[in-house]
Amino acid sequence: MPSLPRRSPTHRGLLGALLTLLTALGTLAALLASAPSAAADTAICEPFGTTTVQGRYVVQNNRWGTSDAQCVTATSTGFRIDRADGSVPTNGAPKSYPSIFDGCHYTVCSPGTELPARLGTIAAAPTSISYSYVSNAVYDAAYDIWLDPTPRTDGVNRTEIMVWFDKVGSVQPVGSPVGSATVAGRGWQVWAGNNGSNDVLSFVAPSAIGSWSFDVMDFVRQAVARGLARDDWYLTSVQAGFEPWQNGAGLAVTSFSSTVDTSGGGSGDPGTSAACKVGYATDVWTGGFTADVTVANTGSAPVDGWNLAFALPSGQRITNAWNAAVSPASGAVTASSLTHNAHLAPGGTQTFGFQGTYAGTFAKPSAFSLNGTPCTVA
Repeated sequence: MPSLPRRSPTHRGLLGALLTLLTALGTLAALLASAPSAAADTAICEPFGTTTVQGRYVVQNNRWGTSDAQCVTATSTGFRIDRADGSVPTNGAPKSYPSIFDGCHYTVCSPGTELPARLGTIAAAPTSISYSYVSNAVYDAAYDIWLDPTPRTDGVNRTEIMVWFDKVGSVQPVGSPVGSATVAGRGWQVWAGNNGSNDVLSFVAPSAIGSWSFDVMDFVRQAVARGLARDDWYLTSVQAGFEPWQNGAGLAVTSFSSTVDTSGGGSGDPGTSAACKVGYATDVWTGGFTADVTVANTGSAPVDGWNLAFALPSGQRITNAWNAAVSPASGAVTASSLTHNAHLAPGGTQTFGFQGTYAGTFAKPSAFSLNGTPCTVA
């Protein structure tokens, strides 16, 4: 019987290597089959639908001003608007505000957020944003900053700061222009007003900004200096998105980041705030009153240009004022210095007054702040 050929050592080695390779490939295929698939983009068409991206930010559809369909897609870095049917008049409110946010907004809080945080504890709040624009829509691209006297996680905040990176069409912010300002190294047209629910302070860029990194607190300090917030208030959320009036499909936030450093912050630029004391003397008659207000600088630094913020009790309304510009006429008001009395030296005082009407029982304001710093009441 003829002998069978014997495999050489080299041949046996090749077969062993092939078996090892096949075993490894089988193991890899099993691992791939059991591994979770990469996160896919998430479409949101529910009017107030939300989802989380990057494990730390919330994307919201936020279609509130129209019944027409709107759909956004949350991506790994932001979101885009895929459908934005219908239009609303440009002399009114927009139809929606699809956005991405860090913080708490109407009971939805982003994972691991530091917000709400007391303004006086925030050393910095660096953020970065990139937008992608379209030309066949009427919209603004706005970064929203929300402030409130309480650490609110639901409902409407007291003050809204809007930073308009771009606008297309005949749309404008709430209120009216109140001047210009340089904030975070850029020039802005400043608008102020109230939308019926909250005060709005808007900063409008003279030309479109595609991407930018800045400190949110630079804009917060503007609100404090204008009497629209105080250091004992809270930053509740920051948001980046779009307010479309007509169309909007194709608009996108391509990247977003937000960090809040709560290791301790200041109250503003040196010389803009000081310890203070307020005297509030009144003469009251049926249905009317006058108030003579004395503002004392009890600190060690001078104040050049002062804003005294306080809330008039319900039912009171200012009819005229002297030695200060006081607005609005009711609610949360701010008295601003005039040219002749803008300087408030350490240990010095300035006075102003106003006349008003009231309904019901007369009462005095309970709290005052000078350029954002709480004052004692004499």
